[in-house]
Amino acid sequence: MKGALIGCGFFAQNQMHAWRDLEGVEIVALCDRDVKRLSETAEAFGVGRTYTDAEEMLASEDLDFVDIATTVQSHRPLVEAAARAGVHVICQKPFAETMEDARAMVAAVHGAGRVLMVHENFRWQSAVRSAIQAVRNGAIGTPFFGRISFRSGYDVYSGQPYLAEGERFIIEDLGIHILDIARALFGDATRITATTTRINQAIRGEDVATMLLEHEQGVTSVVDCSYATRRTRETFPETILEIDGEKGTLRLDAGYSMTIERDGSHVEDVSPPLLPWAEKPWHNIQESVLLIQKHFLECVTRGEEPETSGQDNLRTLALVEAAYRSAKEHRTVELSEI
Repeated sequence: MKGALIGCGFFAQNQMHAWRDLEGVEIVALCDRDVKRLSETAEAFGVGRTYTDAEEMLASEDLDFVDIATTVQSHRPLVEAAARAGVHVICQKPFAETMEDARAMVAAVHGAGRVLMVHENFRWQSAVRSAIQAVRNGAIGTPFFGRISFRSGYDVYSGQPYLAEGERFIIEDLGIHILDIARALFGDATRITATTTRINQAIRGEDVATMLLEHEQGVTSVVDCSYATRRTRETFPETILEIDGEKGTLRLDAGYSMTIERDGSHVEDVSPPLLPWAEKPWHNIQESVLLIQKHFLECVTRGEEPETSGQDNLRTLALVEAAYRSAKEHRTVELSEI
């Protein structure tokens, strides 16, 4: 399959490494309005054709898919342009600025008969994936409570300075991942209650959020996120899990140690591999990029719906919108309102 990458920024370099590692696929063209960034990425990965205009690239190239790795404001026009060009789409999160945009993008690609996948990679981190599979396989019986936690003081603004500029920050950028993990573990939620605060006064948005979810299957989950937590041992970028089931408990602790308590204790090291192009502590996220892109290729080949399809991601986006509404209005929000 022949693909093109739109957006050659900080995180997109991971996507390029992963595409290069996968068999049966080649990135044949790149697009970015920043000429310097575009030329540097093309040189680093040996891509011969570059564009500063996505419409021109879509008209000129014979592509099977595009990988959209731009900021959220550009997603709708780019996804709709890809749909008009008749190519499959994998698009970076957050998928859309509004639910209206998200629904329009899903409809456009569906109408073109193509696959649309959202690059929602946290549930594809191998350690988190091990926990998800254990729960789905009944390792602790039917779950009734879960806590999904991401707390760190890591300076994420140095590599991605735009994160400090938006009125929305941690729920939209990080919480969306953690909420998606909650959905992967426990199914869809019916209501959410959220609180937010800003500790770092140098940024515009919130950097701490705590959310309480009630799920359709009867599970209660707590999702908490912080970029203002100071720890002696920095756990970035690990997600910590604690899940109670009717027959046991599961914990994913710092250091990628997964413990299942059921008629005794079983401890498993679920550390992600350090890929040749990866570096710690980012390696768990970098590996997840490879895994999610592999899933995308498999779905395109088989004509199947991706696990993190555009349609599926609408429900994660709805949780984000409901969380912000809850925090603003100081009340529990029903997902049916969104």
